[in-house]
Amino acid sequence: MFDATQILSGEYSRRLDDRYRLTLPGEFEKLFKPNEGKCVIAKEQSGCISLWDAEQWKIEYDNRVAAIFTRLKAGSLNQQKVELQKFGRLLATRHREVQLAERGRLVLPEGFREFLAVEKGKEVMVVGAISCIELWKPERWFEYVETNITEFGTLLNTLS
Repeated sequence: MFDATQILSGEYSRRLDDRYRLTLPGEFEKLFKPNEGKCVIAKEQSGCISLWDAEQWKIEYDNRVAAIFTRLKAGSLNQQKVELQKFGRLLATRHREVQLAERGRLVLPEGFREFLAVEKGKEVMVVGAISCIELWKPERWFEYVETNITEFGTLLNTLS
């Protein structure tokens, strides 16, 4: 159940250390408490990866993948083999389980560092995205905000 008092929001600048470690902002500590530090990191869009509570991720992931396999077994996806192969390739590389260490420290795994496209020692934007935490290459984040900020009022009206 969604709890509006527990939304992750805010925008913070953090620096990757020389071993691609990042410490999450203390403001997220109270809200983002994955069981035993188990998280899932996922590729979202060029220059952006997200961090999810592993239990929350698994519920949604299992439900969606189960729905696809149900449709596959029923034969309703027979005409979409190209899309299924594409989905399979992306599924295989999109996410990975990671461990959040004490004080909110995270090591960015290989493959995800390259996707984020931020070098060690450089800045990363850490953004609360309601139910997950997003890590952005700063240039991509500012470009995203600049491109989409004019839609904020419409989104607020549509969703509220």
